[in-house]
Amino acid sequence: MDRGGLRMNHRQESFFDRTFAYWSLLPAVFVFVVLSVYPMLNLLVMSLSTFRFEGGAEHMSFDPLANFRQFAADPLLRPAIINTFIFVIVSVALVMVIGLWLALLAARVTRGKGLLRTLIILPILVPPVAIGSMWRLIYNYEFGVINQALGALGLDPVNWLGDSRFALLSVILVDVWHWAPFIFLILFAAVEGIPSDVLEAAHIDGATQGQVTRYIMLPMLLPAIIVAFTFRSILAFKAFDEVFLLTSGGPGTATELVSLHLYKTFFVQNNLGYGAMLSIVVILMVVSFLLVSRRATAAVERQ
Repeated sequence: MDRGGLRMNHRQESFFDRTFAYWSLLPAVFVFVVLSVYPMLNLLVMSLSTFRFEGGAEHMSFDPLANFRQFAADPLLRPAIINTFIFVIVSVALVMVIGLWLALLAARVTRGKGLLRTLIILPILVPPVAIGSMWRLIYNYEFGVINQALGALGLDPVNWLGDSRFALLSVILVDVWHWAPFIFLILFAAVEGIPSDVLEAAHIDGATQGQVTRYIMLPMLLPAIIVAFTFRSILAFKAFDEVFLLTSGGPGTATELVSLHLYKTFFVQNNLGYGAMLSIVVILMVVSFLLVSRRATAAVERQ
């Protein structure tokens, strides 16, 4: 009996040893299901339904064709998608270039590196409401700093936020100013992690600073660049604060983004079913963009 009991205890211990990793993951899996899987399934059900509010109550009816018809006939969706892709491509490209340049520049500083890093990341700390108010004053047609500078040069003032030719570019520049420090932080940490003996050996071998940057630093920074690019692309697709506070999508549809159109559909029109469908469209746009960019970066890595 004792041997049988020991054998049984040994079997139980080995079973728990083999499955301990799975049991330890259960709390995380539960939280993931509650906070991610369930909301996504609920969003999918909402996208295939219509909602009406009567007598202070919400009434949902399953009618997927209604949302698809509205999706096909939405006059604002096409310019919103085009503006979103323009915003993402231009903003992410500028942010990556500026962030990388600032990281490489700050890494060469020998004195006051901490102060310089603090000054560069200040835009991240500014609340979105303050950013909108500040840049509306900067872009102001009558007394804005930019138009004052143009007037000093003998040039005519520009309606930066009220002219459809400049509105989207103006919003992009604010977004770049706000998020370039975020990319700087990621890439600066990666630059600081490059072994100094590798760089010193390259300089001893006669490599110029440009050659060291191109052939040594950039290949070693590529994983960090991919991570920064991925995070920034996701955030760019979800951009809302700057556009809402600066232009609210105007003039006309010049700065109408999918995220802003989604907000208006949900909270202004109370069109919950179609708003859920637009949310899925945003998710698909982000996933598609990341898949394409991932293939492009994989091709660069193979080279």
